[in-house]
Amino acid sequence: MIRLAPVSRRTARALGAVGSLVALGGVVLATALSPTFSWAASALSDLGVRPPTAPVFNGSLAVGGAVAVGYALPLGRQSRLVAACYAVAVASLSLVGVFPAGTALHVPVAVSFFVASTATMTADGVARRDSRSGRLALLLAAGHVVSWGLWLRGVRLGPGLAVPEFAGAVAFAAWVVALSSPAPLRSAFDADASAQV
Repeated sequence: MIRLAPVSRRTARALGAVGSLVALGGVVLATALSPTFSWAASALSDLGVRPPTAPVFNGSLAVGGAVAVGYALPLGRQSRLVAACYAVAVASLSLVGVFPAGTALHVPVAVSFFVASTATMTADGVARRDSRSGRLALLLAAGHVVSWGLWLRGVRLGPGLAVPEFAGAVAFAAWVVALSSPAPLRSAFDADASAQV
């Protein structure tokens, strides 16, 4: 049996940010490379169907989500519920890259990512609602829900899903990097952050 070396606390805290940057960076790069992508008419998952964007889009989600799973360790020191929701979210993100649009499991794993990421921010925000970063986490979760609500009501650029999908992904990445309890940039929002991590 292979035994993995334990991940240092500092490394685990960096994994969420690194995974988020890999995933979002790949999405942005894929949109730039695509000759057909439209923010108004496309879904982000359209980027994962054919070259030249499929390897970039699918690979960045698969790798970014896999790397980001390690961030569940420091999250778990604060809240097991938040860590569990987060782990489901980033595992689902990784699986979106493994099961691209058109495959049987694509829609379930994509929906799982958006629901679990919103649940993560909500659970964290409720648990830390006395802090500025906790309240901002709740605002991000609410903003994500509102963006989908507006899309469903027809307040949108066009029929594509890309805008609410990207808004949700950016909100989740912002929570990971700046608002969650072990976030590398949380001290910018909470004066007592360094004492709590």
